[in-house]
Amino acid sequence: MVTALVELRAQPFELLQELERRSRVVASGRGRESGSQEEWVGVGFRVGQVFLVAARTEVREVLPFSGVTKLPGAKPWLLGLANVRGQLLPITDLNAFFGGTPANIGRNTRVIMVNHPDIPAGLLVDEVRGFRRFVASEQLAAMPDISPGMTPFIGSAYDASDQVWGVLGLQALVESQTFLDAAR
Repeated sequence: MVTALVELRAQPFELLQELERRSRVVASGRGRESGSQEEWVGVGFRVGQVFLVAARTEVREVLPFSGVTKLPGAKPWLLGLANVRGQLLPITDLNAFFGGTPANIGRNTRVIMVNHPDIPAGLLVDEVRGFRRFVASEQLAAMPDISPGMTPFIGSAYDASDQVWGVLGLQALVESQTFLDAAR
């Protein structure tokens, strides 16, 4: 029996239980209507003029950019270290890393914290566009018109509503030798 959430507003514990139950149903995929196409969900963001998406499992958190402490002897794309709840997080300007111009830091600038067990990394992006959902029919084999620096990390792309989104592999990016060689 499906309970309406409105009916549970006077019962906070039961409301939380129902919300948890529903989130598990959605996470398991059982909540989709039969006959609908399988969805791929990722976190969408913009780097320069390029729209990218990363698997939501590869993103730990999205943070506002609040500055860094510079590191002497680091490559220009490694902006420095940020203190995130008592832990040091290296922040990389993703556009500069890919060979583009350094990011113009503004109110939409965000840091994507990579979900990697061994390599702490924060990626500075121009803007985060939230979760993006794609179906298999929107998938492209490759992403057109990207810089050569991005090419090794873009596995595929999706064309949704006349906007092409490249799928950026964050695990492959932070494990690459180019990324790990951050000293000049």
